[in-house]
Amino acid sequence: MSTFDKLHARFDPQAAEGMREIFQFHFTDAEDHYLRIHDGELDIVAGEHDDPSVSLNLSTETLKGIMSGDINGMTAYMSGRLKASGNVMLATRLTSLFPSR
Repeated sequence: MSTFDKLHARFDPQAAEGMREIFQFHFTDAEDHYLRIHDGELDIVAGEHDDPSVSLNLSTETLKGIMSGDINGMTAYMSGRLKASGNVMLATRLTSLFPSR
């Protein structure tokens, strides 16, 4: 199962009610993707969005670690393993949007 399949499986539509945001992922070791969250629905799209809410630069391993709870997102950001631009505070919602079950 790919990282994005896992994200789809873990997505919590209730946490995304009323949200209209684009999370752009620029991976150092994989193709760019973005998550489109629109009123509790999730689309995962390959490529780059013209106007993302937040852009995140990281490796797929760092994303997996953050999503599993093995890596603290703030620690990854402070250590340079995660770079963010745009609405950076939006990135802190990823763990509530994709809770580990």
